[in-house]
Amino acid sequence: MTEAASPHVMNTYGRVPIALSHGRGARVWDVDGKEYLDALAGIAVNTLGHGHPKLVPALQDQVAKLIHCSNYYHVPGQEQLAAKLVELSGLTNVFFCSTGLEANEAALKLARKWGHDKGIARPQIVVYEKAFHGRSIATLSATGNEKVQKGFGPLVEGFIRVPQNDIAALRRATEGNPDVVAVFFETIQGEGGINGMRAEYLREVRALCDERGWLLMIDEVQCGMGRTGKWFAHQWAGIQPDVMPLAKGLGSGVPIGAVVAGPRAAHIFQPGNHGTTFGGNPLAMRAGVETIRIMEEDGLLANAATVGEHLRGLLQRELGHLPAVREIRGQGLMIGMELDRPCGVLVGRAADAGLLISVTADTVVRLLPPLIFTKADAEECVGILAPLVRAFLAE
Repeated sequence: MTEAASPHVMNTYGRVPIALSHGRGARVWDVDGKEYLDALAGIAVNTLGHGHPKLVPALQDQVAKLIHCSNYYHVPGQEQLAAKLVELSGLTNVFFCSTGLEANEAALKLARKWGHDKGIARPQIVVYEKAFHGRSIATLSATGNEKVQKGFGPLVEGFIRVPQNDIAALRRATEGNPDVVAVFFETIQGEGGINGMRAEYLREVRALCDERGWLLMIDEVQCGMGRTGKWFAHQWAGIQPDVMPLAKGLGSGVPIGAVVAGPRAAHIFQPGNHGTTFGGNPLAMRAGVETIRIMEEDGLLANAATVGEHLRGLLQRELGHLPAVREIRGQGLMIGMELDRPCGVLVGRAADAGLLISVTADTVVRLLPPLIFTKADAEECVGILAPLVRAFLAE
């Protein structure tokens, strides 16, 4: 099935010309019956893979009971999921929405209101080069990618941009500025090319935020929910943020977003300050509760760590020695392989060979498989991908 088969859908994606029909575990099939190994998981969304035997009955049960009721009423599942996220994060309160963009937008609003409540008329937020936080006007303005910003100016003011892993640059960019209210970043940049913050840098930024009275806001939309082998990627550094947007893998495919906040930020929003129609609906809440329960029961954090290490090692063995392979990096089941040239054609070639991947930042092959991936799946993935990469680099 090609793009021509969808004449009424806005042309906003450069799609691979396949249409998927169904999936089971880490495999999916298209409408023509062709099978693929899924090493993308709907872009880090399908945490439990496809058709998980524990998740499907729970969602069927919830659909039959109540899908949506609005936030005019109490939703018991919100309290249940919020309590679990508070337990896992060490933070205190949660706001539910439906997407990562909405979660990041809410974080930006929290930071601005935090500033206004302290008498700062024009609050400023530190953001990072190569960051990606969404495509609304505000999150686009926080994003560090001129290509996705082009054509949508004027952008929202109030952002100070700095490079990753350079505490001196952060200090220089904010020195003597009383209007800074927050620092906002992804622990591991996803769309930017799987670029990680060093643990020591994370601890330095946490200390600086405490010293200056800023909010530390960590976007865990793509790197959170167990993908790196801990619930949230910043936990590898032993720190806690004040604000943590989540989405993607939290609902295993059911749209969901959340902003988890600690004591400094938990009570900034008051009734009337922020809201959502779909956020926190009973179906999404059930999906989040069941996703976490199954992850715990099935030991998927440990699996993400061990299988991710195996997958990275295989890539290193098969491709790491090639001069055109600049770096193989990442943590757990969030892996990027940077080449020395644009490699977008590999997405279609991999699909032709029965493997679903993505290429981000033009030159980075990105692997984000479901957290149920096995070592055998990792070996199959590299067995398909490595010859394609070698052939591409030989062209």
